[in-house]
Amino acid sequence: MPANLPEPVEMESSVNIQTFLTFLLAMTAGLLLAVLVLPSWLPNMAFSLNGEAPKVFWYLARATAFASLSLLWVSMALGLSITNKMARLWPGAPASFAIHEYVNLLGIAFAIFHALILLGDHYIGFTFVQVLMPFSTTTYRPFWVGIGQLGFYVWLLVTLSFYVRQGIGQKTWRVIHYASFAMYLMGLFHGIFTGTDSGLDWVQKFYWLSAGSLLFLLMYRILASVAEKLFPQKPQPRPVPAPAARPVPAARPAPVPATTAVPTAPSQARAPQGSD
Repeated sequence: MPANLPEPVEMESSVNIQTFLTFLLAMTAGLLLAVLVLPSWLPNMAFSLNGEAPKVFWYLARATAFASLSLLWVSMALGLSITNKMARLWPGAPASFAIHEYVNLLGIAFAIFHALILLGDHYIGFTFVQVLMPFSTTTYRPFWVGIGQLGFYVWLLVTLSFYVRQGIGQKTWRVIHYASFAMYLMGLFHGIFTGTDSGLDWVQKFYWLSAGSLLFLLMYRILASVAEKLFPQKPQPRPVPAPAARPVPAARPAPVPATTAVPTAPSQARAPQGSD
């Protein structure tokens, strides 16, 4: 993993480890129950399940393989769009994170169903141990089947690490999280070299579209990180607020001088009148 990649965005999950395990168990049990119940409602499906050469298991395995790889693709694309900040444009970082988390869990459930449903296929004849243990099969393309099994375990490890990251530490969780790129490549090569539909035109276009879009998002993330280091954006100076003007005290009125009483000038004495 290139060292110049930015760290994954740290966001809080709405799913705890108990809910995560319950979700996986419920999804897997529901899919397996559907295989057992639907034949009683669909006679043709019952014949396909119980006939001499049942094909429904192979069809379900192929369909769930494409579903799982597609969900993994969408989850990876959303994760990259969150870290390279493209998700801010649409649909927003919180919504992208929630979809990224739940699509990832749904993809794991389809991957589990994809592996277990192969137990009913008589052509390959996988045993339960061979389904669980990588590179243990010898009948059908053992190397690429084992690569797919390893990819699933890496996928499970990356997902579980998110829900226990407080216990393992943020640094360890980030290192494990980067293994998701190897996980996707394992799943992609597993589909290309073991899938019987890989030669179809639409399947090849799907592989090119999914892998090419993730490569574009990854390169955009790397180049954006390099550009930020080579050409760091100078933080814009914050405007300095003008000092608050001190209130001008009101002018005091000039003191009025106290008035002094002016003594009245005595009236002039009357001139003496002359005698008769």
